[in-house]
Amino acid sequence: MTETPREGGYRPGYEVAAEQVLELIARLRLRPGDRMPTENELARQLGTSRTVVREAVKILSALGRVRAQKGRGIYVSDDEGMLGAGRWASFFLPTDLDHVYMLFEFRRAQEMETSRLAAHRATPAELGAIEKAAELCRQGFETGREAVFNEGDDAFHAGIATAAHNMFLQVAVREVRRLQAQSSIIGLRGSVGGHAAKAVEEHEAIYKAIRAGDPEAAAHAAATHIDNTLDDYRREIQQRLFSSPG
Repeated sequence: MTETPREGGYRPGYEVAAEQVLELIARLRLRPGDRMPTENELARQLGTSRTVVREAVKILSALGRVRAQKGRGIYVSDDEGMLGAGRWASFFLPTDLDHVYMLFEFRRAQEMETSRLAAHRATPAELGAIEKAAELCRQGFETGREAVFNEGDDAFHAGIATAAHNMFLQVAVREVRRLQAQSSIIGLRGSVGGHAAKAVEEHEAIYKAIRAGDPEAAAHAAATHIDNTLDDYRREIQQRLFSSPG
């Protein structure tokens, strides 16, 4: 069975495959209830065996991420589960400043840990993906294309979560960023102005620390990035609350 190097030993192939299936769900934008590729198709796409895929599906079923129905196929689960989007969204109010600040606090801890783990575990291919995303973000900023900037920003943070090789952090990072996007009504999200100029340089600092294999420098750079983003949210909110009409 295929195994992958990781800090302190090796990871079983089914664990790696489980993470790859989650990535596939996100990449294909599958929603709860959507049918997934068959085990054979997943094995082909992931470059592994059907046996490994079957074990990965068992793990994801136990986590409430997928649902396997005998004779019918594999489906994205509609069970909210511990990290399900519905459970998070049920109590998060994007217009409640306290909720937004708590979300940033939680995201800070997440980003620090994913960056720390990525500095230990990132493969050359994953480093390349993070670098490419950072460059896309820079291009978006320099050309004033907000959609390109946002695409690069999402890919950058998702790339670091992938390089951390922890499926729980991957899911949590994706869901927290989704919730943060909902709060754009009272803050900034990837605006090509505002924090974007600093964000480009902060991304570079995070990437360089991960590439250098320096976990604490990576965690510090990630914390700085989130702190500065939050400061800009606060400034934008104050301007909106106290600016005179017209």
